[in-house]
Amino acid sequence: MPIRNATAVWEGGLRDGQGHIALGSGAFEGAYSFAGRFENGSGTNPEELIGAAHAGCFSMALALMLEKAGFRPQRIESAAKVHIDKVGEGFKITRIDLTTDATVPGIDEQSFRRYAEDAKNNCPVSQALAGTQIQLQATLSGASAAAR
Repeated sequence: MPIRNATAVWEGGLRDGQGHIALGSGAFEGAYSFAGRFENGSGTNPEELIGAAHAGCFSMALALMLEKAGFRPQRIESAAKVHIDKVGEGFKITRIDLTTDATVPGIDEQSFRRYAEDAKNNCPVSQALAGTQIQLQATLSGASAAAR
C-alpha cells in the first residue's frame, strides 16, 4: 500500500507566527495561523484537514459496505465538525460530529443506519481517532425515500 505524506512549516512564535501546509500529492497547499485555528482568522488549520479526511474516509467506507451488501449508492455527502477545546493546560480534539446524507436506492432506513454506524466505527480515519468521541447523524434522501 502507498504511504501518504504531507509537510508543515511554522515560522515564529505561537500567536504571531504563521505556517504553510502542503499535501504530498500537490492537491492542496495553504497557510495556517493561530488566528485561523483558535479564532476566526483566514487560512486552514489541522482540525479542518482532519475533518475533511474523516468525511472523505467515512463516505468511501460507507460506499464499500453498501456495495458489498448489494446496494449501489448514487450519492453520499458527508461533513465533519471537529471540536477543539481547552483541556487542562492544553487543547484537545474532544468530539467530531459526522453527518451524512445519502441516496441509496432500495435500502431501508434501519439497514442504512446500521451500515453508516459500521462505517463510522471502522473507517481507517475513525480508527486513528479512536480516542475522540465520534457522533453520527445519517439521513437517507432522494431516491431512497421510496424504500423507507
